[in-house]
Amino acid sequence: MKPPKNSGIFRPFENLKALLKSKSFSILSSPVDYPENNIVVKAEPENEKQLFLNAMTGVRPISRDKRVKKNIAARLPYPPEKDSVPETVLRLNNLIKYGEGFIVSDTPEYIEGSGYCVNPAITERLHRGDFSIQDYIDLHGLNVEDAKDVFEKFLKEALKTDKRAVLIVHGRGLSSPSEPVLKSKVMAWLTSSHWRKWIIAFASARLCDGGAGATYVLLRQRPLTKSQRKREKQNLASRKLAPEKRG
Repeated sequence: MKPPKNSGIFRPFENLKALLKSKSFSILSSPVDYPENNIVVKAEPENEKQLFLNAMTGVRPISRDKRVKKNIAARLPYPPEKDSVPETVLRLNNLIKYGEGFIVSDTPEYIEGSGYCVNPAITERLHRGDFSIQDYIDLHGLNVEDAKDVFEKFLKEALKTDKRAVLIVHGRGLSSPSEPVLKSKVMAWLTSSHWRKWIIAFASARLCDGGAGATYVLLRQRPLTKSQRKREKQNLASRKLAPEKRG
């Protein structure tokens, strides 16, 4: 028979009809009988012990006298859970005694402010303690009139001696019936038109310097003139009204 032309397609049964007609191979009339020894028989549960003993025939255990002894400390798979109650009490004690874990800027007692068109990052740096404090004053025990007089003299002397960063201790006013008196007055004096032209920024002190009971003040070398303040106000207003640039 002439072989067909190779078309590139695999056809395994193409010549099957011709092979069947020519009977060139024999066809089994019954299934093949495989030897019984090739059949895998699963061991019954009752025979497993005997099979194990047969497999272990001739095996001898190792003598315990020849083993190397090692002292291995017992290790727990997981560390024991810590009792949260004593740890909480310890943190509270450290908070009360040493102020550990107390963040002044996260409390409602925190105050801050800045002068004309000052970058807000300056206030953050001031509270963080980035500026070295050159002088301080304590207004504790003074009434409002005396405190204002001492406040005025202190800032004038600081400017005269070219001191840029100072600390004003006024207390937290916890004994006041409503709001802290001296603390509120100090904030009002710093934001008044008389002193604001000299102020770069002010912020509540760190805990080590009095926390919410004291205020850092950063002073300018020279005050802003009226025309400079007006110009900066206009620049600030124009920046607020300017449309945002879109890419």
